[in-house]
Amino acid sequence: APNCVCQSPRSSISAAMKFARATLCCLGLAAVPWHTAAEQQGDRTITQVVKLLQDLAEKSKQEGDVERDLYAKYKCYCDTTEAEKKTEISQLSEEIALLESEIDALQASSGKLSKEVAQLKADITANKEAQDEATSIRKQENDEFIALEADLKQAIGQMSEAITTLSEVGADQTMAEGADHKQYMAGYEGGAGLMKLRSTVKAALLAANAFVGKKQAKVVDAFLQAPFTGTYTAQSGEVVGILKDMLDTFTKNLDAATAKEAAALEAYNKYMGELEKAAKEMQESYDKKQGKLGSNDGGLSSKREQLDTARVSLAEAQDFLAKLQDMCAAKKKQYDERVALRANEQAALSEAIAVLNSDAAFATFGTVDATKTGATSFVQATRRASVRRHVGSMFAVSESAPSFQAQPPKSPQEFLQKAAKAQGSSILGRIASLLQAHNPFSTVLKEIEKMIGLIGEEGVKDAKQHEWCLSERTTTQDGITSKTNEITDLGGDIQTLTDEIENPETGLKAMIQLDEEALQQNYNSQETQTKERRDENLAYQKDISNLVEAEALLDRAIVILRKYYSKISAELKGAMLVQAKKAKRDEPAPPATWEDKYQGQSSGGTDAISMLEFIRKNTKSEETMAHTDENAAQHSYEDSMADLKTEEADTQKALASNRKLLAEKEETLLQKKAELERAQKERKALEDYLSEIKPGCDFIVENLELRDTNRANEKQALEQAVDLIKGTPVYQNAMAEAHQESLGDCKDVCAKDEAHVECKACLASVTVPGYCAGHPGTAGC
Repeated sequence: APNCVCQSPRSSISAAMKFARATLCCLGLAAVPWHTAAEQQGDRTITQVVKLLQDLAEKSKQEGDVERDLYAKYKCYCDTTEAEKKTEISQLSEEIALLESEIDALQASSGKLSKEVAQLKADITANKEAQDEATSIRKQENDEFIALEADLKQAIGQMSEAITTLSEVGADQTMAEGADHKQYMAGYEGGAGLMKLRSTVKAALLAANAFVGKKQAKVVDAFLQAPFTGTYTAQSGEVVGILKDMLDTFTKNLDAATAKEAAALEAYNKYMGELEKAAKEMQESYDKKQGKLGSNDGGLSSKREQLDTARVSLAEAQDFLAKLQDMCAAKKKQYDERVALRANEQAALSEAIAVLNSDAAFATFGTVDATKTGATSFVQATRRASVRRHVGSMFAVSESAPSFQAQPPKSPQEFLQKAAKAQGSSILGRIASLLQAHNPFSTVLKEIEKMIGLIGEEGVKDAKQHEWCLSERTTTQDGITSKTNEITDLGGDIQTLTDEIENPETGLKAMIQLDEEALQQNYNSQETQTKERRDENLAYQKDISNLVEAEALLDRAIVILRKYYSKISAELKGAMLVQAKKAKRDEPAPPATWEDKYQGQSSGGTDAISMLEFIRKNTKSEETMAHTDENAAQHSYEDSMADLKTEEADTQKALASNRKLLAEKEETLLQKKAELERAQKERKALEDYLSEIKPGCDFIVENLELRDTNRANEKQALEQAVDLIKGTPVYQNAMAEAHQESLGDCKDVCAKDEAHVECKACLASVTVPGYCAGHPGTAGC
């Protein structure tokens, strides 16, 4: 970009004032040496004036060229800086749009990731529950299989033993020997052996009785209730057949149950492998998405800081551009006005030169002494005196004036020359020059009258200048005082706003920092309590799972024991009934030995069942207590989280409010600083303005009385000169001759008496009767 030179509006005003002063110098002071050179060349008076006007026009043109160059540099700065700021604003706008887009994308990504993480968390929990449920079902199936296997193996053993026993005594009709040829087995190994055989067969038949059909059950019941004599009929052969069928069924059921257990175990292992694989994949995805969420949060914070910085820079650039455009527009308007004024000035000078320098004017001016050979120093000296009085930089004014009545001069010319010399008055010197040049008295008196008028006008101007200086100084000083008060008030406001923003204890920035720390602590508390609650819940679930599993085991044990001991109890009751019936039938009663039915540990089993039931009850109570504790812990957690959420919302609300208030305070602070800078500049401008008008105003205030005295002396001298001129015989003779010449053809008629009707009628070019008709009171009518 080109190098541009900037000029402030104040500098332009100074340049204008310098141009005005230069113009005054050209009109007055600088005219002296030019006049001398022109006189040496023998130019006419009017030619000297034309050359002066031409010189002024040329200087105006040069000033215009200089200002055009200055404005070109100023406009270059405006255009270059405006282009740079617009480029900067465009770049910042694009950067802001990009940052906003990136922030939106990060927020959208975080929202999506949050949903995915929540779903993964729920899926992981569901997977864990599915694994626990599958494991529980598998354990229950395995326990049932183990119990069934034990029952079946026990039943198969009993069936095999019973069949073997019955086969040994010949009850199996499929063997080579039938039962009939074994009738003598009643004495088989004596009575004890027979009783043992009876007990074994009955135990096997009782075990099989629960799994046979109704018809088979009747055969078995009849066989069991019949006396065991050692003699077997077809009925015992049928029982052996039933037992063999049952043995085959138990064997098949055991094989089927074993195969089913193996298939279930294989399916369980396969299902658990799939669940564990899915759980691992979901956990890895969960950890990865959680890490990306954390990365998004960091990037979002960084992008928001960059966005805030870009917005501040954009606002500053826009504010700078607005001020620049206003300043450049004002400068352009000022330059256009100056161009128009200069064009008008040059047009006026050109028009004046055209009027004075035309051929017709040249011919006319050549016939007049004043425009041909007259002096030009009077006008120039008058201008110099005017410049001196208003600028106060060239001539000093005499502090005292001599009395012109103490010794009257012999002639008006001598009087004016002495007065001009004593006072240094160019006006009196000009009148003396006119008299010395033998100008007509009318011209001299007219010039004196004109000079007296100029003296009066100058006094009026001095009075107005004096009044203006007093008023302007008072008004400006009041403005400075007002601006000083405003600066003091703004300084107090800025200090107050700065304290409200920056105070380390009560400032908005400190409050915002406390709110942010409180929010972080709140977030940490939520995270900690949530983790603790999760861990407690997992422990609770594991505890409940263990308790439920324990209850299930206790239930199964109780069921098994009840089922077994209930059978024992029923068999014992049945045996007692059989014995009672035998007693009534008067049947043989062998010696008592022991009870036929095995009682085992039925009494101990009942105690065990009672103990298991008591343990189960306590386990159930413990489960209930665990549920109660979990509910209480969950309620406590929810209440705490609700309080934390409320505290978080309140803190966020306070933080938002403080941030908004901080922005408002900072904006107000910037405005106050701008107002302070403006007030300081305005006060400086007023002070500079007072300094600027000080020389001229000091001069007029200090010398007004002296200038009034000198003007009064000049006026008095001019009036005395008029009286002296009018009192000279030459003036009176000249006036008499002029009067006679004015009578024309009526000079002789009016020589006797100008008041007579004949003179009046002659001057009016009417007859005497006609004049008397209109003026009957005239002498001679």
